[in-house]
Amino acid sequence: MILAIASGKGGTGKTTVSVNLARAFDSEIQLLDCDVEEPNDHLFLKGAPTGREIIGIPVPEVDEALCDGCGECGRFCEYHAIVSFGTTPLVFPEMCHGCGGCTMVCPVKAIRETAKPIGAVETRRAGNVTLVQGRLDIGAAMAPPLIHAVKARLRRDLPAILDAPPGTSCPVIATLRGADFVLLVTEPTPFGLHDLTLAVEMVRALGIPFGVVVNRVGLGDDRVHRYCGQRHIPILLEIPDDRRIAEACSRGGLIVEALPEYRGLFRNLVGKTMFRTNPKEA
Repeated sequence: MILAIASGKGGTGKTTVSVNLARAFDSEIQLLDCDVEEPNDHLFLKGAPTGREIIGIPVPEVDEALCDGCGECGRFCEYHAIVSFGTTPLVFPEMCHGCGGCTMVCPVKAIRETAKPIGAVETRRAGNVTLVQGRLDIGAAMAPPLIHAVKARLRRDLPAILDAPPGTSCPVIATLRGADFVLLVTEPTPFGLHDLTLAVEMVRALGIPFGVVVNRVGLGDDRVHRYCGQRHIPILLEIPDDRRIAEACSRGGLIVEALPEYRGLFRNLVGKTMFRTNPKEA
């Protein structure tokens, strides 16, 4: 089972759900922090680092002695990462997606690829949880290639939780592809509902089964519940607006450890998501 945790906006409690759900598993579990621009799962899962690998993407490098300025590379590139005006092409590495197409279409083989570092993949062990997280370099613009590198470490023989970036942009799509089920974390406020609707449209377009977690219940109103009811979207977990939860999180603690009475809520969520992804096995 590959379970993705996403949200239409930041600050809804996506990471809170991810780390506590991982800890609520009684068996081995992988947690992949795909919010590579600001990974923070490691703040709640204390453990010893076990590895770090620098990740790069291939970007074009032009041999001026061979290039005849034909411009085929620039015409091929949809991202305008390489441009030619009848002269040696200009390369904009920050815009390159590393597809390698320019090297393939060059008729005189004047383009080769060189690795451009964009970040690192770090791993650590915290109890039953193997945490894999990406850390994008400051100034690097391309998050999806690093997210793909994080997901490449996923073991298919173990259940996995993917902590997605907030929003509905390309990094989120890169995270959700291949997931068996998506939990959309929201809050009962006008802003929470607005961004939940965007997230719902996204996962429906991707064709992935999903459910909703409502955090801080009691803080706002019932508009999120009415929206889900009208559209037959299952609400799989409600987390109350409990000051003790906020205090535990502010100390870098886990809800299921600081407040054991909440462990059952997350254990039930594990069962609900497994039932919806593997109904014959539940």
